[in-house]
Amino acid sequence: MSKSKHELDKNYEPENGSMAHDMEEMEQLGKQMDKLRTNEELKEDKKQPDPVQYKERDKE
Repeated sequence: MSKSKHELDKNYEPENGSMAHDMEEMEQLGKQMDKLRTNEELKEDKKQPDPVQYKERDKE
């Protein structure tokens, strides 16, 4: 079974701790982020936006 270019061994640990492995992957991730819709846009399409990560009262 062959591995694709971006498929890594399960024990792989990156040397620099970064999430992207090379500049090409970083550019692809940037393009994906540019296309992400806002919560308001998702609500207009009747889709569930990401849940709130914390509430104001949890800050303290």
